[in-house]
Amino acid sequence: MDASPESPESRIAALEAELAAVRAEMQDFTATVSHDLRAPLRHIVSYVQLVQEDAGPQLDAEVQSFLVTIVDSARHMGVLLDGLSELSRVGTQPLALELVSLQVLVQEVCDSLSATAPGKAVEWQIGDNLPTVQADGRLLRLALEHMLGNAVKFSAVREKPVVAISRLNSDGAGYEALEVRDNGVGFNPALQGNLFKVFGRLHSSQQFPGIGVGLALTRILLQRLGATVAVQGAVDAGCSVQLRFRAARSIHGLTP
Repeated sequence: MDASPESPESRIAALEAELAAVRAEMQDFTATVSHDLRAPLRHIVSYVQLVQEDAGPQLDAEVQSFLVTIVDSARHMGVLLDGLSELSRVGTQPLALELVSLQVLVQEVCDSLSATAPGKAVEWQIGDNLPTVQADGRLLRLALEHMLGNAVKFSAVREKPVVAISRLNSDGAGYEALEVRDNGVGFNPALQGNLFKVFGRLHSSQQFPGIGVGLALTRILLQRLGATVAVQGAVDAGCSVQLRFRAARSIHGLTP
């Protein structure tokens, strides 16, 4: 029997369609803004550099510093646009759900970060019973790279940086949970609301590099996979990130 126009099922379907349309519109807007602002930025940088080359010796030190600030700011805006572009792509890529072993994937991401991250060697404490979950392996890898990369960045200031990844008890409702805990600088809980904002930062760029996109991108990636992320921390007391995934057994016709 078809659902009537006023049935709960019809209203839910209409709301889901409306939400999908809004998301698509926002993704198109973000991609357009990111693309269209690049040409003016390139012009700003190019013409300032021409001024520096042609008139630089005739300018006093203060004016030269102004020109350097203009170029640096334009380049930083370019990096921000790269972040927006990455966010827009994540929302449009098709999903390829499969069974993903977090035991294998987490180890691969940790090995990759150890090979590429500068600074002190991180002590990885990886549990030996990480679950198999339902996910798009490529998008999940990207989310873990951002999230574990954050843990490395904010714990690298310690004499002995430690990042621990462990499995939490299953909630018995078809989900598995993973916790990532580091011994880094943590954050002020009063700033919790900025955690997942695009370009939201809890520390200054002088303290730690980055543009404040990693956690926002991680949450978007996990939402697309039907997963969730929650973060807790305190000043100078490290950080705990809990990820909640669909368990492998919830996939019809598939087994680990």
